[in-house]
Amino acid sequence: MSVPKQKPGGSRRSGVKPPAPHAGRAGKGGKPTGKNGKATSPGKRGTAGGPRAPKASVSAAASTSLPEGPFRLGVIPGAMPGKWIDTWNERMPHNRLELVPIPVAAQFEALDAGDVDAALVRLPIDGADLHVIALYDEVPVVVMPAESHLTAADELEPADLAGEVLIVPADDVLGFRAPGAQKPRFGAPATTEDAVAIVASGVGIVVVPMSLARLHHRKDTEYRPLRDAPISTVALAWPAGRDDPLADVFVGIVRGRTANSSR
Repeated sequence: MSVPKQKPGGSRRSGVKPPAPHAGRAGKGGKPTGKNGKATSPGKRGTAGGPRAPKASVSAAASTSLPEGPFRLGVIPGAMPGKWIDTWNERMPHNRLELVPIPVAAQFEALDAGDVDAALVRLPIDGADLHVIALYDEVPVVVMPAESHLTAADELEPADLAGEVLIVPADDVLGFRAPGAQKPRFGAPATTEDAVAIVASGVGIVVVPMSLARLHHRKDTEYRPLRDAPISTVALAWPAGRDDPLADVFVGIVRGRTANSSR
């Protein structure tokens, strides 16, 4: 069992910008002149010394030129889209974003059937008809009873799990099996949440991505990072064969494009 410390881990242009006013050259009497050399009248748009036209709101221009929506974003358990949703709400006030929870087992079906317009998914996913952008990797952690001897370590290795009852829920996303770990004498729980509840009762351990450990955390459980175990990659996926302007906007947000940047 290793004990070194580890830090916890894991649009196109929306409007046309008015051309800059033409300053021109000074004519007789010091009056500004236009391209044809004639004096221009102060106060008109596009003249030197005149007031500039008010700048249109980029967000308003973008959102009103797009479908009303809603834009349906599928989200698998543990995914963290908060920062992108905040940007969407600031940039697209007239286009509602609707979060649609989807289980990992049905993430491809939700996209294929059109139940969602795009989704935060866990890889691997059948990407034959999908665009996929990997977003971030999650480290695996061991969830254990709060009184377990495994809590003495800051991080664990697979060998440390020998003799432990390793619970693998039906919605497991890692496929991890620890050498020397014992199989439970009961059937696989249906969900990770159910598995964590069993662990909280003092029976066994479960290995999950860190976000799921945080999502289902309980006072009577602890978790520790697990080295040399599979990571879980969260990605953004959307159908390749559909023309969806709202999906294009969200992809741009995820990729870090500004409101004024083109695709």
